[in-house]
Amino acid sequence: MEQAFAKIDRFFTACDDLITGKFILADSKIGELLKSVASSKELTELFSAVTENFDYNAAKKAYLRFPAEKGAAHGAAFLPVERGDVLAFVFCLLVEFDAGSIRFNDFLLRYFYEDGSYTASYALFADRMIRPFRDIVRDCFPAAGKRGQTLRMERREDEIFAAVSERVSVERNRIAAIPASEEDREAGDLILAEMYAAAGRGDAQELRALLCGYGYYLRGIRAEDESSEELFAVAAKLFPQS
Repeated sequence: MEQAFAKIDRFFTACDDLITGKFILADSKIGELLKSVASSKELTELFSAVTENFDYNAAKKAYLRFPAEKGAAHGAAFLPVERGDVLAFVFCLLVEFDAGSIRFNDFLLRYFYEDGSYTASYALFADRMIRPFRDIVRDCFPAAGKRGQTLRMERREDEIFAAVSERVSVERNRIAAIPASEEDREAGDLILAEMYAAAGRGDAQELRALLCGYGYYLRGIRAEDESSEELFAVAAKLFPQS
């Protein structure tokens, strides 16, 4: 079951990459999403079930309209009402994009035209088609979806702690060189050394306390600057409710 969850989580990651990623990488990300489906027994069975009796050609005529209205220069794309049909329709579209049966660039400007920009048109496509597609699949596998969200949050926190460690190292070098008394420099280095250790352990509570003390320390010796502001800005990502 753990392995099955990991494969489904790979699918959600691929969807997220499509939604938040750049247009220029869309082709490869679509390929990754389809590979994630092929590698998962559960996802393969899901998409086999929803496409089994789905009339894709009729759906394209119904939901891909060109022009969008009489006299319009561009078309419009819609999604079916039934959730299973949404999965089937978007999945079949992605397969055609990947196979080259439909040119993705042309599709975007034809049905998701936004200021003549591929980037803006892609953002519209991702929000209106990939996001609901992902969310419906997530509802089908709630346990895997929650696990995936947890893993992504953990990975994000690890990245932030690593960035804090990097900024602490920069700050230690700065404090060592400031025109202050040796006692003040040693006090600052002691706080930063403990901060570095806390970030390495992933101890957000201790890190928060040390940051508070370090802020008072900097104000006391008048040593705040852009470098210290960057340290606090990076660390603040660990405490979004603060």
